[in-house]
Amino acid sequence: MLSYVYPLFGVFWSMLFFFVFIMWLMLLFRVFADIFRSDDLSGFAKVLWIIFVIIVPFLGVFVYVIARGSSMAQHQMDRMQGQQQQFDSYVRETAGSSSSADELSKLAQLHTQGILTDAEFATQKAKLLG
Repeated sequence: MLSYVYPLFGVFWSMLFFFVFIMWLMLLFRVFADIFRSDDLSGFAKVLWIIFVIIVPFLGVFVYVIARGSSMAQHQMDRMQGQQQQFDSYVRETAGSSSSADELSKLAQLHTQGILTDAEFATQKAKLLG
């Protein structure tokens, strides 16, 4: 009974409309995010783009993508590279590059400064070496 009321072709068109609408919403949010994150746009230009996108949504989004599509991609690449550099520096700082030789030199320096006793130095050295 449902197939007569809602045929397969109707299901196809409904799904197509739903996915196109979701794609348009994603593009709309991406355009708004790019407008707000753009460093090369002045505040006045940002306001004009936002008004244009709000007043005439479909035309505004499409004109923005045509006019500034390449800069949208460049902004995204710059953000990704910045995040990757921050992540790399965080990993380098967190992991450190201390080897057993570095640790031994630090222990020797603490021993010569008198912070570690001979017994403490020997036990720490034994732990590091094996």
